[in-house]
Amino acid sequence: MTVEIPAGSGLVTIRDLLARADVIPDDFRFLLLVKWLGAGRRLQAGEYAFPPGLSPRAVIVELVAGKTVRHAITLPEGYTIYQAAETVEAGGWGRREDFLRLVADPAFIETLGLHVPLLEGYLFPDTYFFAKGTELRSIVRTMAKRMEQVLKEERAETSSFPPHELLTLASIVEKETALATERPLVAKVFIGRLQQGMKLQADPTVIYGLGKFDSPLTKGDLDRRTSYNTYVIRGLPVGPICSPGRTAIAAVIHPAGQEYLYFVSQNDGTHYFSQTLTEHNQAVARYRAKKEAAQGQE
Repeated sequence: MTVEIPAGSGLVTIRDLLARADVIPDDFRFLLLVKWLGAGRRLQAGEYAFPPGLSPRAVIVELVAGKTVRHAITLPEGYTIYQAAETVEAGGWGRREDFLRLVADPAFIETLGLHVPLLEGYLFPDTYFFAKGTELRSIVRTMAKRMEQVLKEERAETSSFPPHELLTLASIVEKETALATERPLVAKVFIGRLQQGMKLQADPTVIYGLGKFDSPLTKGDLDRRTSYNTYVIRGLPVGPICSPGRTAIAAVIHPAGQEYLYFVSQNDGTHYFSQTLTEHNQAVARYRAKKEAAQGQE
């Protein structure tokens, strides 16, 4: 039996709400019991779910402990802050624009111990549980602290990349492949390119920089300069492009040993990795022809 007790409710109001929901009998002795237990000022507001047959004393214990109902909110791997904002609003946790304003608020970000202009990439993708009415600040803080915890668990301090660059590269790896087994290989490709001064040429960075999430890229898009377009700029983009998961983060910290510099889609969700440009161009031609042949049979 679910009961929502508004903040500021008096003892009589709480008794009436519980009685109307058939959690307790409609009996004035409940008020006496609360006072006898010294719980009058300790009953907490919130949404509660009481099993049938719970004694009045047990109900009071739950109200004092604040055992409110927890609702799930899931931030999938690879989500951007814009997708996270939609998820927050759809779940009734707050308005989309309020979320986006918060994750770009310098004063709030400073309270997290971070010195970045935006929390893109700093919210760990996971399923979280919060009580109804939890403030957005608390939700975002929990997600950011979870990322901090995961970085410690994965021993991010052993990486040659500082945290911001680590999360930036991990976010690109996250977007480039959904296969956990391929992520150390993809990370190795990009690390090799960075070491050789090559451009990363990662399509997901172009998409993010243009905000072009719902339509395919054009050749002109690849030439448009943004602080994220790795076809134009050298090195890493200005910041992460999504929330990277644990395997993407681990891949950057522990990349594969092979010296690959290129990869191309095999049109089945996997990629072919090459060490030289010649081998890569041959692979591109091979898989492009295979794709065109498959389309011709449709």
